[in-house]
Amino acid sequence: MTTTTAIIGGGAAGCFAAINLKRLMPDNDITVYESGHRLLAKVAITGGGRCNLTNSFEDVRSTDEVYPRGARLMKRLLKEFSHKDAYRWFESNGVRLVTQTDRCVFPKSQDAMEIVSTLTRLMRESGVKTRMAHRAVSIKRTDNDGMDDIQKKRFRIDFANGEKTYADNVVVTTGGSPRRGGLAMLDSLELDIVEPVPSLFSICLPGDDIRELSGTVVDNATVGICGTKIHASGALLITHWGMSGPAILKLSSHAARLLSENAYRAQLTVNWMGSMKEAKVAALITDMAARNMQKQTANVYPDCLNSKLWRNILLHNGIKPEQRWAEIGRKGLNKIVTALTNSTYRMDGKNRFKEEFVTCGGVALGNINPATLECRKHEGLYFAGEVLDVDAVTGGFNLQAAWTMGYVVSRAIAAKAGSEKQ
Repeated sequence: MTTTTAIIGGGAAGCFAAINLKRLMPDNDITVYESGHRLLAKVAITGGGRCNLTNSFEDVRSTDEVYPRGARLMKRLLKEFSHKDAYRWFESNGVRLVTQTDRCVFPKSQDAMEIVSTLTRLMRESGVKTRMAHRAVSIKRTDNDGMDDIQKKRFRIDFANGEKTYADNVVVTTGGSPRRGGLAMLDSLELDIVEPVPSLFSICLPGDDIRELSGTVVDNATVGICGTKIHASGALLITHWGMSGPAILKLSSHAARLLSENAYRAQLTVNWMGSMKEAKVAALITDMAARNMQKQTANVYPDCLNSKLWRNILLHNGIKPEQRWAEIGRKGLNKIVTALTNSTYRMDGKNRFKEEFVTCGGVALGNINPATLECRKHEGLYFAGEVLDVDAVTGGFNLQAAWTMGYVVSRAIAAKAGSEKQ
């Protein structure tokens, strides 16, 4: 009897698992069930519609830096299917890739739809079936007694449209769920679930006049949550609602659960000088002042800032922009150094990052075998992608996790089938 595999979710992890499993097991009857009307809808918008499909990892010292949750698991899985493997896989299937100076990898076409069309074409050509508008509402283990041969499968899947299907293997790749209710299909399986919360967002600074500098970018800033060791570095963008950019998005990822628990209210600290320590900044400002004693403070400032942001920093620390550097004094210089290395802002609320969203939480990692991503309690049930409590900072790392886990699941199912036949 033909082995059947139902993949619940037509995103990156689900489609990648389907293609690779079909290549390993051509006789496997594979169907991808998608709740929406389009496959890979999130892939189509990632990277601003250009699809940041992985990262070169050149600047990554440890997986903890880029995977706030699931770092240990990803370290293990990346040995089986790494960013280099993903790069080779897509290029071997006709997608030319480029690596930017920020280490992000995009298709040379700069068009996410090239990735979407490539994956959907490969699914179609290999014989993977797809069913749109099929939202799974229940996945249950079957009792084979009293069933005919067609229904003698491990799992029964019920859909919101009233249809049902049976499968030997089920791969859940539904992506991140904003709410616990999005995982209700798993209720009968009695799995441990980590409450989902957003983990990739910009921050709101209501009432702060820094928002008047909307559009200002500082190429390298370090941001943190006061009273914690959580911090992140990168470009920082000032917006009309607060702050965004890679530094803020990384911070939101690492502090996702803490910020959720505090209703997205926190004291934010910003080092506008990047990773420079206070002593080094003090030396820089002292030297700058000594060389420009008769010039106004507003007209002489660090190269990393623009005049508007510099003026804002001066005014917030009681220094008149028209004052000459000779008039500032030691106390004034200390104020400037503190402001440059430890400006504080009151965060109150979050803002969704473009059309993209990422969540932390989902199926707890203790439910799965880390080598195969198979459920410990239910043989034949697998998980891949953001439905697990694994998520990453921005930069292509979330999609890399999807490719890696989709590939690992396909190998695991094929390996088990091979061992069972022997």
